Amino acid sequence: MKEITADELKYLIDKNVDFQLIDVREEYEHEESNINGDLIPMGEIMDNVDKVSKTKQVIFHCRSGKRSASVINALENQFGFNNLYNLRGGIVEFLQTFPNK
Repeated sequence: MKEITADELKYLIDKNVDFQLIDVREEYEHEESNINGDLIPMGEIMDNVDKVSKTKQVIFHCRSGKRSASVINALENQFGFNNLYNLRGGIVEFLQTFPNK
């Protein structure tokens, strides 16, 4: 599985690179803290595969990176995606690295 670090994600954001960021946490988690990703909870992702870009880099995140890794594995295995990246350490690591984001 391909991964991206907090530093690499921050670079993409700062450079306004065209990518898709998807948060697979639950709505209450997203409301507590988020980094402007599209919210598609893990339990709803298979019903919303059409919302995942097949043409640009897609970065998935959750709290720690475990749920998003599971989602990526499922999408790659069932739908043949090859443009998916997991945010290593999830939003926890991102916000620890960039607390003012």
